[in-house]
Amino acid sequence: MTRPVAVIAGGSGFVGGALRRALAEDGYDVRLVGRHGPDARWSDPASLRAVVDGAALVVNLAGKSVNCRYTDANRDEILRSRVETTRALRQAITDAAAPPPLWLNASTATIYRYALDRPQTEADGELGSGFSVDVARTWEDELFSGELPHTRRVALRMAIVLGDGPATRTLVRLARLGVGGAQHDGWWFPHRRYRGIGPRPTGDGRAPRHRSRGAQRFSWIHLDDVIGAMRFIRDDPAISGPVNLATPEATDNRTLMATLRRVVRAPIGLPAWRFMLEPAMWALRTEPELVLKSRWVAPGILDDAGYRFAHAELEPALRDVVDALSPGPATLPGGGRGLG
Repeated sequence: MTRPVAVIAGGSGFVGGALRRALAEDGYDVRLVGRHGPDARWSDPASLRAVVDGAALVVNLAGKSVNCRYTDANRDEILRSRVETTRALRQAITDAAAPPPLWLNASTATIYRYALDRPQTEADGELGSGFSVDVARTWEDELFSGELPHTRRVALRMAIVLGDGPATRTLVRLARLGVGGAQHDGWWFPHRRYRGIGPRPTGDGRAPRHRSRGAQRFSWIHLDDVIGAMRFIRDDPAISGPVNLATPEATDNRTLMATLRRVVRAPIGLPAWRFMLEPAMWALRTEPELVLKSRWVAPGILDDAGYRFAHAELEPALRDVVDALSPGPATLPGGGRGLG
């Protein structure tokens, strides 16, 4: 009996690795797309068309890691790598004789505005402005462009993913080093790294600043539920369009860091203000958005469809992933290719 084919593009991150294993367990013949293949290459449109033709499922996680400084070159590559790979897949699916019935494409919950007042759902969420939002909006515009009458398209708006990945490693390291207190936004020298980008740049070009004093919201999802949600969406043909991948109960920055300190048994956690975070993040060659942006996202579509989260409480979820972490350097989020 021929096994169904699942195509994963950009599957080198920790989300992609978990997805490859999960789909293989589900009985799929998993084929990979990347710069060097092995089954199809971005530089070879014919190989893309061949690999998606007849596939049961296509998942696109491709894009330059956001674990970098937002220099002009990196900003351009973050946008280009997402939009062009999505466009290439859309063209391959358009040209396929037997197009896949489902296409899951990575996106990010960072598409929503900085929110302290209420959670953002797919139905009533308000999009934000500036670089990260413009990347996400342009990415999704490319996904949903054109007619694909035989292919259901879903944009996976992922919150911060807890697992053996870079975001979790960074947070755990902060707690273990004794600087796992609340992170406070505030004054810093003016810069334009977060200015808008793409065909319709948004914002005024200035870096946002919010005096949230550790109250900024932190929406998250365990890696197991990222995979579980993908399976759930696959099996429910009524789900399409943008879907928030986040647990129902967001926490705040202060509670997140206090919980992490308990989990790693750190006796103290010094707070950090932006004037302390900016030089530290410069030294790590990354950006402080992970801990300073207020992401408050609710999984409206998944909740309404009846998805049951395996990890809905923060502390047990953190204990599960911290216990599984292997030693490695701390970096900011890039695994899964969503924007942090």
